[in-house]
Amino acid sequence: MTDNGNDARTSPAPKQQPGRRRRVNGAGDRPSTIRDVAAKAGVSVATVSRTLAGNYPVSDATRARVTAAVEALHYVVNVHAKALSGRVAGPVALVLQDITGPSLAHVAAGAEQEAAARGRLSLVCATHSDQDREDDLVQLMREQHAAAVVLVGGAVLDDGYQARMAEYARALDAAGSRLVLCGRPPLPGDLPVTVVEYDNRGGAFQAVDHLLGAGHRRVLFLAGEPLNTSAEERRTGYRQALRAHGVDYAGELDIPGPYTRVSGYQRTRAALDEGLDFTAVFAGTDVVAVGALAALREAGLSVPGDVSLVGFDDVPFAADLTPALTTVRVPYEDLGRTAVRLALERENRLAGDDHVVLGTQLVIRQSVRPPK
Repeated sequence: MTDNGNDARTSPAPKQQPGRRRRVNGAGDRPSTIRDVAAKAGVSVATVSRTLAGNYPVSDATRARVTAAVEALHYVVNVHAKALSGRVAGPVALVLQDITGPSLAHVAAGAEQEAAARGRLSLVCATHSDQDREDDLVQLMREQHAAAVVLVGGAVLDDGYQARMAEYARALDAAGSRLVLCGRPPLPGDLPVTVVEYDNRGGAFQAVDHLLGAGHRRVLFLAGEPLNTSAEERRTGYRQALRAHGVDYAGELDIPGPYTRVSGYQRTRAALDEGLDFTAVFAGTDVVAVGALAALREAGLSVPGDVSLVGFDDVPFAADLTPALTTVRVPYEDLGRTAVRLALERENRLAGDDHVVLGTQLVIRQSVRPPK
């Protein structure tokens, strides 16, 4: 079979080149501009700008023509330009280590609720414990004219951290934004920063005091990571409760680790395998307590019949465990709401109102009993 080469009518239509979009606004492949809107509406660029801003009187007929042109051309207002002119409220950005953790998720929920009530958009970002990513996110939020950048969760309070936070605070303040440390202690010096934290030390004291008051003297402490601010405060509360009851601190019962279910299981399993003597467990978080509960049951021990157990956080599932978990309630949603409220109302408050400590509360359920 040969090709006679002269039947152009049967040749396939040329394909559209990859990456090219269909023209939907008559302005080529570029987005519509305010000049396109002005031309289609038959008015000046200044008239379009005034109509969209809503801060200058225009006739109903002109407003109708501009609105019709905006809709026909799918014109999108330049949000950055509006932010620079002060005509739009900046968003509130939350920067968390991990958005899947139940406690941090409740902080984000509270912050979003408060921001929404104030007509603000919320942006939630995760660092995954990557310092460079945190740096990039803070810079991006500064460029986006965020009204506040809320850093959520504990941190290692070393010189490098303090220098980075001071740089964040000054850079954001220069851009008209605000750094908020949520669940972290304040920084040294006079810096433009808002701090909202909760009573880690007092909560841990209540938890251990409850166990010691029930008669326990050997309390296994599944602590957090060394040097983490939240973890260190909880360790201080643990040791203060021991001293208050005249119980010597036993270093072998203070076992640090990450706040995960797997870590709670592994540390409890290791303590049992090593033959450590304890009649109660204070878990640094409820998630860690779930892992400890699994390890105790696997070893044939009942809670609270053989070993009592207390957690920290009071996340929603704590009351649904068997037995229902005695734990320390942290007002995580209030933490998020307070962080946003203080950041957005800072111009109307007295100096010194930028550091708030929320209280914690022991919630007594069924996981503690006097030792045998």
